Formats: sequence, C-alpha cells, structure tokens
Amino acid sequence: MAHPKRRQSTTRRDKRRTHYKATAPTVAVCSETGEAHLYHRAYWHEDKLYYKGKVVMQKDEAVA
Repeated sequence: MAHPKRRQSTTRRDKRRTHYKATAPTVAVCSETGEAHLYHRAYWHEDKLYYKGKVVMQKDEAVA
C-alpha cells in the first residue's frame, strides 16, 4: 500500500472536504414600486431613492 511521505496539513485537508457553493443573494420585491432590490439596501426607481417602501431622497434636475 502507498503511504504519504509527509502529513497533509489541516487547511489542505479541509479545502478538499468543503462543499460550500456560492449562492445568489436574496432579492426582495418592493410593495410600493414592484422593483426588485437587495434586502436592507436603498434603491433608485424613477429618480427617487426608496428605502423600506418610502421615498428617502429625490434626484434634483439641474437646469442648464
């Protein structure tokens, strides 16, 4: 039977044994706008910044 010449480190062993896969982030749909966004994140929709279904800020239109 073949025997390893050196002991394999625990880090190397654990890397081989891991089965964790990358997962897609959980996406929420706003009840106000119907826009899909990440949980606990503000998002822009039609020049308005929404957070928890409420308008937090509006984009100002600069007139030149």
